[in-house]
Amino acid sequence: MADKEQITEVLKRVYDPEIQLDIISLGLVYNIEINGNKVKILMTFTSPMCPYGPALMDDVRRNVSAIDNVGEVEIEITFTPVWGPDKMTEEAKIALGI
Repeated sequence: MADKEQITEVLKRVYDPEIQLDIISLGLVYNIEINGNKVKILMTFTSPMCPYGPALMDDVRRNVSAIDNVGEVEIEITFTPVWGPDKMTEEAKIALGI
């Protein structure tokens, strides 16, 4: 069975193509739930009108599905709480000059 650390590491390979930082550093992933071989990811986008949203979700699904013993990947998009730069890691803030 996959664990949150494995999933988090894989999600660090998923980049927002507009900002060029990974979705973990950007703080776009709010929660990861594992139930057997099913993984549910609660995440957001930097903007509700994110043009890369569908591609980002496909990339998340593809990368998490590649982990051994992961069967189903469910992604739930939320805008509560609204994403802001305060959700980013310090390293991401420095990289973006924030």
